[in-house]
Amino acid sequence: MAQVKKGDRVRIHFTGTLEDGTVFDSTLKDDEGDCGCDDCGCEEAGPMELTLGEEEFFLQIEEALIGMSPGEKKSVIIPAEEAFGEYDEEKVFAVERSQFPADITPEFGQELEFADDDDETYPVTVVEVDDATVTLDANHPLAGENLTYEFELLEIL
Repeated sequence: MAQVKKGDRVRIHFTGTLEDGTVFDSTLKDDEGDCGCDDCGCEEAGPMELTLGEEEFFLQIEEALIGMSPGEKKSVIIPAEEAFGEYDEEKVFAVERSQFPADITPEFGQELEFADDDDETYPVTVVEVDDATVTLDANHPLAGENLTYEFELLEIL
């Protein structure tokens, strides 16, 4: 049976979970059309295609796929520091509420784009709102999390 080697294009199914079992991403769909997780985008997804060695997905998964045959399954744990980094308290900061445009009413959990003094923009999440300030978190939502991926090699293309 054929085995995957570097440079091969493959099709896989995967489910990504946190240490507590929470699904944060999946290519699998349930009877309702999604994996049951919140906002992972899987309702539009199906199997993922990637070329090994092109760094299109986590390197640990690409390396684990090498030598696999269609139908085989594996599980890989990616430590936080190799996934989206450790959680950095310095990326949490308060902004005067008056700096927000009048048409934006910040709410807890809302995702926004923040422009710094150099007009570079980056995604932030609203983590606290009071009368005077809005506290924003510029960490990736999965920062500080160890990720477990269970995947199945469907085919070598």
